[in-house]
Amino acid sequence: MDISIGLEHLLILSLASFRLTRLIVFDKIMEWIRSPFFDEVTEDGEIYLVPKEKGIRKWIGELLNCYWCTGIWSSALLFFVYVFFPVVGVPLAFMLSIAAIAACIETVISKLLG
Repeated sequence: MDISIGLEHLLILSLASFRLTRLIVFDKIMEWIRSPFFDEVTEDGEIYLVPKEKGIRKWIGELLNCYWCTGIWSSALLFFVYVFFPVVGVPLAFMLSIAAIAACIETVISKLLG
């Protein structure tokens, strides 16, 4: 099978992966996915999320605690869906890419304004 990915596809998938990874690892809207894999630990009045102690929940917690690790898996998933299920993958990648660009613009404007 010949899978040709041009520069524009690479850019779209890269931005989409960036946004999906941040969505999974950091965004409050996805907290329900992360919460079963973490324990809340209070130390010096601060609350920290620590991966569960053992088993598959620990492994997934460690994965979700690592931006780079989650990025690999979200990239693989996006690439797979983009290539093999383009009816879903292409609109999803474009939507996430647009959201990534919008987030970057918002961050720059926020920094410039104050």
